[in-house]
Amino acid sequence: MSCDEPWTRYRTLVDLLDRPESDLDVAVARAAMLAHPDVQNLIAAAATWSGGPIKRHNDASHALHKLTVLAEMGVRADDPGMPEIMRATMAHLSEDGVPLSLLNIAPAFGGTGQDTWTWMMCDAPALLYALLLFHEGIDGTPPLSRSAPFGEPPWAGDMHAGATSATLPPTLTSAANHLASLVSDNGWHCTGAPELGRFRGPGKRADPCPIANVLALKALARVPALYPAAGIRSGVEMLLAHWEYSQVARGEQAAPGGDAPQITPKPYLFGCGGNYRKLKYPFIWYDILHVLEALSPYPFVHGDRRFQGMVSRAISLADNDGRFTAGAMYMPWKGWSFADKKQPSPWLTFLVLRMQRRVAGTATRSRVSGDQALGRNAGNLSNSL
Repeated sequence: MSCDEPWTRYRTLVDLLDRPESDLDVAVARAAMLAHPDVQNLIAAAATWSGGPIKRHNDASHALHKLTVLAEMGVRADDPGMPEIMRATMAHLSEDGVPLSLLNIAPAFGGTGQDTWTWMMCDAPALLYALLLFHEGIDGTPPLSRSAPFGEPPWAGDMHAGATSATLPPTLTSAANHLASLVSDNGWHCTGAPELGRFRGPGKRADPCPIANVLALKALARVPALYPAAGIRSGVEMLLAHWEYSQVARGEQAAPGGDAPQITPKPYLFGCGGNYRKLKYPFIWYDILHVLEALSPYPFVHGDRRFQGMVSRAISLADNDGRFTAGAMYMPWKGWSFADKKQPSPWLTFLVLRMQRRVAGTATRSRVSGDQALGRNAGNLSNSL
């Protein structure tokens, strides 16, 4: 592979080409990733945790998002410089094991205006997700596949035996269970720790929060023992119904009829318009690739026409060589390929290919038209990079 991004080479070898961690090429790519100046800079930035108080959750410069990028690249809790970060991030936990962030909620939104260690549904699941990824493959925790959907090897054995919950750090197991327990019939709402009192997010109290559902589904996808939880289906339906609402509102499809699930109104402050449909990374806020990353691990979603429509929209953005370029960017990440709107990004291309592979790996589904832009066998996937 000619890609000059060692994190992309590493994850491509493992996630797309099924090479084991013991493979020499994998080991070389991983060592190059850990030594790369950009990764070292991320580790140094994450080491400042708390990283200052979170005042808005889409602040792309915050240490929380540097942690999640490191975790998604495949950095582990026992890599050089990481044990200190793990101790800092797990030093503040709720009684339920939920990892806390330093937040500053303005009085206008029900807060005190003071820096407080607490949690909300738009930060705790993201931090939990990163911690779960960091701990995979160490201390007896099985290295779960990041490209296989639930119900496909190697997920099935872990799910049925409950091995993942048994070997995760107990606080993370407790946090995942607590997160799953907070779901409502229409998904996860904008809620927070009990000590936040009268705080709640924008919109009506009974409304689901789209980004909370995305973050919760991503985190719970790393805990196969929780897969049967009904809350997962509620969160999935919330996101799919929102996409369908946008499709109908834009005149791109007719309103569903008959026994089809009824579409739900647009959640306050969240839409699926032009900005949502652009490829963007890191996975910070509410956009199409982030939503697909959250939905694609769940195989019952793959045959849903709404999900297939989202996949088709994403892969239609490929160039003639099957590569993907950022449609939008976060300025604090300028200089990374995924924050370049002019040149194809190896990392973005990898993320779309991996999402497609999850979908293609579900045996019972009708294949989403992979030949449209990215139809390749596993041996040729790296050619796009």
